[in-house]
Amino acid sequence: MENALQHIKETTLDFLRSRFKQIHGFDDANREMLQLSGINDFFLTEQDFQLFLELLEPRPKVADTTMRREYGDFQTPPNLSKTVCDFLLSYGISPKVLIEPTFGKGSFILSAIETFPMLEEIHGVEIYEPYCWHTKFAVLELFIEKPNLNRPSIFLYRNDVFKFDFHKLVEITRKQEMLVLGNPPWVTSSELSALNSTNIPTKSNFKSHNGLDAITGKGNFDIGEYIILMMLNAFADHTGSLAMLVKNSVIKNVLQDLPNTTYPISNLVALRFDAKVHFNASVDASLFRCSFGSRSTNGGSASGGKAGQDQLTCKVATLVSPQSIESEFGWVGNKFVSDITAYQETQFYDGSSPFVWRQGVKHDCSRILELELIDRKLMNGFNEFVDIENDLVFPLVKSSDIQNSLIVTPRKFVIITQKKVGEETTFIAQRFPRLNRYLSDNLRFFSERKSSIYNGKSPYAIFGIGEYSFKPFKVAISGFYKKPFFSLVPPYNNKPTMLDDTCYFLGFDNQTQVAFVLLILNSEPVQKLLRSLTFLNAKRPYTKDILMRIDIHKVAEHLGFDRVRDKGLADKLPESILQSLTREKWVEFLASCENVSQTKSQYSLFKQPSSISAGIVS
Repeated sequence: MENALQHIKETTLDFLRSRFKQIHGFDDANREMLQLSGINDFFLTEQDFQLFLELLEPRPKVADTTMRREYGDFQTPPNLSKTVCDFLLSYGISPKVLIEPTFGKGSFILSAIETFPMLEEIHGVEIYEPYCWHTKFAVLELFIEKPNLNRPSIFLYRNDVFKFDFHKLVEITRKQEMLVLGNPPWVTSSELSALNSTNIPTKSNFKSHNGLDAITGKGNFDIGEYIILMMLNAFADHTGSLAMLVKNSVIKNVLQDLPNTTYPISNLVALRFDAKVHFNASVDASLFRCSFGSRSTNGGSASGGKAGQDQLTCKVATLVSPQSIESEFGWVGNKFVSDITAYQETQFYDGSSPFVWRQGVKHDCSRILELELIDRKLMNGFNEFVDIENDLVFPLVKSSDIQNSLIVTPRKFVIITQKKVGEETTFIAQRFPRLNRYLSDNLRFFSERKSSIYNGKSPYAIFGIGEYSFKPFKVAISGFYKKPFFSLVPPYNNKPTMLDDTCYFLGFDNQTQVAFVLLILNSEPVQKLLRSLTFLNAKRPYTKDILMRIDIHKVAEHLGFDRVRDKGLADKLPESILQSLTREKWVEFLASCENVSQTKSQYSLFKQPSSISAGIVS
């Protein structure tokens, strides 16, 4: 409360001093505050009121040094909240009931009071007590300065958004035009866990990821996404809208999961704004807006779907020019794409890769396992020279190395302790005593690895390793880069080159096959397809799921030998490789693609009966 009163104007404080000069009782004070501000239960206890009287006495102002990272806090500046409310009003949204699930310092509540003339009730939730007081006094000051404003009945709950029962508001709001409005926290569940925050949902795999996916990252989720889904779960069948400031990745995730839900929402729009200007945050963000109460369908024109199909797409514009639609993303049939217009040109190639994309080696112990060659000696991450047998040392390519069509010389090397996941590492002591001594001397670094995937595994266990890792020829892409560039990674000194876990690759046994695949992947049709599928604001735009959608066989057949072998695509490869790319080898390559595709199809058919049987039994 003390901090909140520091932000109140002196004229407002003088008004309150005179108004409360003769009021000494808790109940009378609340009645007075209700009349002034519309806020129910302004003071929750008698102690709150007595503290208020004490703090009304003149005193020096104290700087606000509140640290809010634990709550993922980016307070909405008043000019932005007013812009959002003005846009919503211009769009025809004028609610009678407002829900603000994380109201913070009350910026949206204040802007809504000033903007929406039909507003009758406001319900807000906030866990941080100083912000609750800040909002109460800010609303009070607003009505003292502008007494003719429409005054809704305001209920502010000091509670954890993840524990608050929003369903108790369902019946209150069901027959009213409502608006869920706000700016939920911009952090992920793992970031809050790292801060030992208590402001976090009960730990759960809420998207039901299986096995390793849940452990290694897909089980992590954005808090803003979780809160939006909470709001949809409670209010989506009402009459009204949702409008929230969130990261673009949150909007993508919500839309991507919609086919698995029955939320009756429509008219999805993402209006981009400059988060750096408003929040000093280097992240792509938008105002996400949708309508409640119906799941609209399309006739197949805008989204390429069949008549009567759910229209699960989102239009993209800017908050400055909301009517100028720049693009649209979402579902085209059963395919999720980042740009529907661009996708329509290349959707023919969106299918299933005949070859399986793999992720590189994951070890989480780079200072010990990754080495550099300095003056013909191996040096680890501590700048220590390492004397070990060379047998388990392999050349290594990382994301930052994938910049050329052909990677001739690796920048680093890596110790590979297993040939497949789960293999025991006891053989190292028996066959490689110097390597074993080096690893044993640094055992604590392996023990300090935080990921739970290493629990119960061999002390020097790694992941992302298998027979595919030892294929001599690879074509690889960085998962991080914005441009989808592919490199050919040949063996080095007769050893297969490894990729780190930020890379994805296909492995092959011969140079000709890998060269054809490289040229196809770097061709314009594939590049266009990837641009229509990927969201460049994602931390990792290119994933195995995306890459597996490239039907290399279809692209190859469509391009043909002459276009693939064209100088524009192949001119960066050495002559020794180009000479092997003959028309006869091309026919063999197409046959190998078809054989792999047929094998995969037969395997799927073989697996299908068990799943059908399981469905019948259940």
